[in-house]
Amino acid sequence: MTIKFILLLLLLAQGARPDQLEYGDDEDHHDTTVNQMLVPRSHQEDATLILNNLLKEYDKTLRPDIGVKPTVIDVGIYVNSIGPVSSIDMEYQIDIIFAQTWVDTRLRYNSSSMRILTLNSNMVGLIWLPDTIFRNSKNADSHWITTPNQLLRIWNNGKILYTLRMTINAECQLQLHNFPMDEHSCPLVFSSYGYPRDEIVYKWRRNSVETSDQKYWRLYQFDFMGLRNTTDVLTTTAGDYVLMTVYFDLSRRMGYFTIQTYIPCILTVVLSWVSFWIKSDATPARTALGITTVLTMTTLSTVARNSLPRVSYVTAMDLFVTVCFLFVFAAMIEYAMLNYYSYSIRRPHVKTQRMAYSSLNMGRTSRTMMPMGNALFWHDYDDNCLYECLDGKDCKSFFCCYEECKEGGWKRGRIHVNIRELDSYSRVFFPTSFLLFNIVYWVSYLYL
Repeated sequence: MTIKFILLLLLLAQGARPDQLEYGDDEDHHDTTVNQMLVPRSHQEDATLILNNLLKEYDKTLRPDIGVKPTVIDVGIYVNSIGPVSSIDMEYQIDIIFAQTWVDTRLRYNSSSMRILTLNSNMVGLIWLPDTIFRNSKNADSHWITTPNQLLRIWNNGKILYTLRMTINAECQLQLHNFPMDEHSCPLVFSSYGYPRDEIVYKWRRNSVETSDQKYWRLYQFDFMGLRNTTDVLTTTAGDYVLMTVYFDLSRRMGYFTIQTYIPCILTVVLSWVSFWIKSDATPARTALGITTVLTMTTLSTVARNSLPRVSYVTAMDLFVTVCFLFVFAAMIEYAMLNYYSYSIRRPHVKTQRMAYSSLNMGRTSRTMMPMGNALFWHDYDDNCLYECLDGKDCKSFFCCYEECKEGGWKRGRIHVNIRELDSYSRVFFPTSFLLFNIVYWVSYLYL
């Protein structure tokens, strides 16, 4: 014990730490760590040296291979999300990562340790970049949080990859003739702004357009049906430009419009038929019901138009709402006709004296109709109706108000409609015709 104490005092006198007695291998461990930290520093120096040499005489205003051959740019798009789609503004929003790849021989370098240089957005402004524009974009924003969402990679053979994340509000000309059973192909069009195709040529990469999980998309009223990409040439006075287009096929969902428009319209039309089962002398009830249904259809028509731009043509929904309005209006007109003719039957023309007609009333003498208070008492109702028919005031029309008008050779070949049975006819005619219209409407727009 005394020997150990003496050795400890000697070590403290020489400046050694007590923990080195038990952990004598720490010196080797620290030396190894230092050696490993020196390796990335060597790569950093190599990358800095490479970049300094590449940018020493580099002119970012000139495209690669200028005056020799066109610059070929391979493009690819990764779709993060699509939506929402605005039918009123005729535009849609899309969030993409846009990737462009080309070869710039001025950026070739020789390095066995670093085949690829992965750089941040600070390097983007120091090299030449394609002047790609989105021709049908209304506005576009790049993402800058927390740093600019840009990526730049340079290979030792001069190949460059440049990616950028952006959100674009692109124009989409919607053809709304079949609304709300319409399908659309919304394009995303891009090209070079200033370089014609003899200087810049765009090409699609393999698997050039990819999409993320669609459950994060905001296509509330649409279903995504697929996409396709094309390559065209746009001819202008400034030259021919390579035009790249991606079409996103969308199909509208009918659930919202079925609940908000179609079902209320159908129920309103059916409600207007209730008046056919109400007695014709209940004028306040039938009038109130008719006016209510007409005003309801007017409101539904206005609400249905709020979700559409002010197009000049008739859409499928406009046709359906208009026909429903006509059915409701016709139900109200039906009661107006019934009430008018019923009143005419109850108040025939009063004749105090008339002559006998030899053709159909031979041997009959004239009879009188005497007024008493507000009532009219007929001595011979049949004879009076015969006189009215022969007088030509009712029997010349297709609607006959008197049973006696059905007889006689002059009435042969004419259609007889009993105005008192107009409600009975309407109970069959209105539902049948509306059912036929719905069959033709839905079959035409959904399957033809």
